[in-house]
Amino acid sequence: MIIARRFLVHGQVQGVGFRFFAEDVARRDGLVGFVRNLTDGSVEVVAEGEDEAVSRFERSLYSGPLLARVENVEVKERLPDGSMTSFRIRA
Repeated sequence: MIIARRFLVHGQVQGVGFRFFAEDVARRDGLVGFVRNLTDGSVEVVAEGEDEAVSRFERSLYSGPLLARVENVEVKERLPDGSMTSFRIRA
């Protein structure tokens, strides 16, 4: 079953390779979506794909790359819209 989720990742998650980490994990799991830094210092991630793959991806966001310090991850379910064709880093 295809699902979609939006994640807001808080903590020391900018300037530590978090977006590249998320992109790598998402592509490995066959997900589509995007990741981007927000002005408040958090990182926004939207992922769409098979239920189990999105769940695996979500678990990886709680640890992040080696230099990250994830303090909180807000998760919101979304309706998959099928408009995205790859996983990208957005400015």
